[in-house]
Amino acid sequence: MNLLVHIGQRSMGAMAGFGDFVAFCARTIALTPLVLSRRRDRSLVVEQMFVVGSRSVPVVMVTGAFVGMVLAAQSVLQFKAIGLEASLGSIVNLSVVRELGPVLTGVMLAGRVGGALAAELGTMRVTEQIDALRAMGADPLRVLVAPRFLAVLLIMPFLVLYANFTGILGGYVIGVRVYGVSGPDFWEHAARTVEFFDISSGLLKSLLFGGALSLICCYRGFRCRPGAAGVGRACTESFVETTLAILGIDFFLGVLLNTIYSAIWGAPPVF
Repeated sequence: MNLLVHIGQRSMGAMAGFGDFVAFCARTIALTPLVLSRRRDRSLVVEQMFVVGSRSVPVVMVTGAFVGMVLAAQSVLQFKAIGLEASLGSIVNLSVVRELGPVLTGVMLAGRVGGALAAELGTMRVTEQIDALRAMGADPLRVLVAPRFLAVLLIMPFLVLYANFTGILGGYVIGVRVYGVSGPDFWEHAARTVEFFDISSGLLKSLLFGGALSLICCYRGFRCRPGAAGVGRACTESFVETTLAILGIDFFLGVLLNTIYSAIWGAPPVF
C-alpha cells in the first residue's frame, strides 16, 4: 500500500507540475502581443536578443564548422570506395541543413543560454526580486519571461543559419581541400539535392526549438526551490528537459515534414 501511495503521489505531482507548466506557457505566449506593442518592452526584447545572439555566435559557428568537417571526414572514404565521392556535397549539406544544424545548435544553446536563463531567474526568485516586482504592481511574466521568450525565439533561426553556413564550409574544406573531392561536383550535387523545403524545415525546427528552450528554462528558473542548491538543480533540470524536448520535437516534426514532402513532391533525390 505504501508503494501505491507513493506512486499515486508522484503521479499527481507530475500532473500538477505539467498543468502549471502549460498555464505558464499559455500566459507567456498570451503576453507576447502586449510586449511587442510597448516600446519599453521591445527594448527589453532587443537587449535580450543581443545578449543571447552576440555571446552565442562564436560557439555556434565553431560547432557548425566541426559538424561539417566530421561529416565529411567520416563519409568521404566510404563514398570513394563505391565511386560516389562527387556526391559528398549532397550528403554533407543535406544533413547539416535539415538535421544536425538545428538540433546541435538547440542542444548547445540549451547548455549555454538555457542554463543562464534558469540561473538568472532562479537567483531573482531566491533573492525575492520577483516578489518585489509583484509588490510594485508589475507582472513578472511580462517583464522577465516574455522578453526572454521572444528574444530566443527570434534569434534562433539566425544562429541556425550561421551553423549551417559554417558546417557547409567545413565540409567543403575537408572534402575538397583535404581529400581531393572535385569542388564543382561538390557544389553541383549540393545545389541539386538541397531544396528550399529543406532550408525552411530546418528554420521551422529552430523556431520550435527556441520556443521550447526558452519556456522550459524560464519555467524552471521561475519555479526553482530556495537556496543555491535549488538554483543549481533548476539549471540541471532545464538542460536535461530542454535536450529531451528538442530531440522529441525533431523526431515528430521530421516525420510530419517527410510525410508532407512525400505527399506533394514524392521521394526526394539522394544524389
